[in-house]
Formats: sequence, C-alpha cells, structure tokens
Amino acid sequence: GINAVLEIRGEEPLILDRSQAYTGVLIDDLVTQGTLEPYRMFTSRAEYRLSLREDNADIRMTGKGRELGLVDDHRWETFNRLLEDIGKEQDRLSSIWLTPGNPSGHSLAAMKNIQLNREVRALDLLKRPEVTYSDLVKLDGMGPGVADERVVEQVQVQVKYAGYLQRQSDEIERTVHNEKRQIPADLDYSEVRGLSSEAREKLQNVKPATIGQAARIQGITPAAVSLLLIHIKKRLKGLRVA
Repeated sequence: GINAVLEIRGEEPLILDRSQAYTGVLIDDLVTQGTLEPYRMFTSRAEYRLSLREDNADIRMTGKGRELGLVDDHRWETFNRLLEDIGKEQDRLSSIWLTPGNPSGHSLAAMKNIQLNREVRALDLLKRPEVTYSDLVKLDGMGPGVADERVVEQVQVQVKYAGYLQRQSDEIERTVHNEKRQIPADLDYSEVRGLSSEAREKLQNVKPATIGQAARIQGITPAAVSLLLIHIKKRLKGLRVA
C-alpha cells in the first residue's frame, strides 16, 4: 500500500532491509533465493535477530513512518519523549557510582548479597543477570527511578544486551569485508558446527570458492555463512599455532 502511493507520486519505494525488519528478511530471501516450497519466517533466517525484537519495533520503525507521513505530530512527540526519557535515565545511572564502602554498596550487599571489590557504575551493575532495574532503584541513593514501564524495559534490555549487540554488529561488519574471502578447497563441511544437514549438502555439492559465492547459494542463510566464517577463522588460527 505504501509503495503503491509512492509509485503514483513518482517517489522512491520504501525498502526495508534485513537489519530493519523481518519483512525485509522475508522479501530479500524470496527475491534473491526464491523458494520451491512454502516459506516459513523463522528467527534463524535473520542474522540481525538480536536487533529485530518486538520491544524495539517502535524505535526501529517510527522514524520511517514519520518520513512517509504515517505518524502524526502527537505520536511523533510521544515517541521522541520516550527516546529522551530513555537517554536521560541511562545518563543518570551512568553518573551514579557504587563503592564497597558507600551506602549504595552496603545496600547492594544486604539486598542481593553482592560484595563489591571496586567502584562500579549503576548502569554497569545492571548488566549482571541477577540485578534488575527494580532492584537497582531500591538501593540507597538510587531512587526513585522512572515510572514509565516502556522506559524501564528499554533501559534494561539495551544494557543487558549491549555486549551481544556489539559482537553482532562487529560480525556483520566483518561479513561485509569478507565477501571475497577464500574458502579452503579441502574444507570438510561436516566439521562446521551448527550447520543444518541441508546447508552442508549444498555447500559440499557446489564447493564455493569464496564466502560471497557461498552466501548466494539458494538455501544458504546468512546465519549459515556466519558459522562458516567462524569455522574458517578458527581453522586458520589453528594452522598458525601449529
């Protein structure tokens, strides 16, 4: 519907790529790889699935909607206020330090039985799996926190997933640079951990010379390419050690 209107207006179409939405993953798969059987949208098809979460759909897509004239002023103001509140709370928690000897540190030890041996920012403390935002704001000197559950959810999720998201981002960047990376001719695909039987069979039959060629084999998902890259890097590292 959006692209029908853009076509009438003579404007560029809306294209959602694989990093923006599962719709982008689905369309890209069908256009570039085709299908001989019913297509199922599994999360494993998306190499950016840590970013394509239900809780951040508004953060990913509201800007696009605004550009297209689908988001009115009230919704846009509400959205920007949400982003501002998330940023403010992250900044606030970044500015608060807990030490083994201050009231916050004593409160943490009493409430969660966590003994600090050095100073730590409240935001970094939230990275611990056993510490939630509600735990944090109950500590001496931490409250009262924010009441908006959407802000709480995003602050907590963004902090706890930060390391995983950064590693994923780095892997994506390396994948782009590795488009022309050579695949050893004697590579045994049965040794690549995590590959499906179908992916192993297709790779073994085609024997792609590069990562780019492997990525374009029908049925080889971006996730499979990532597993292949990891295996090749480990193999090269092992050869250097030997």
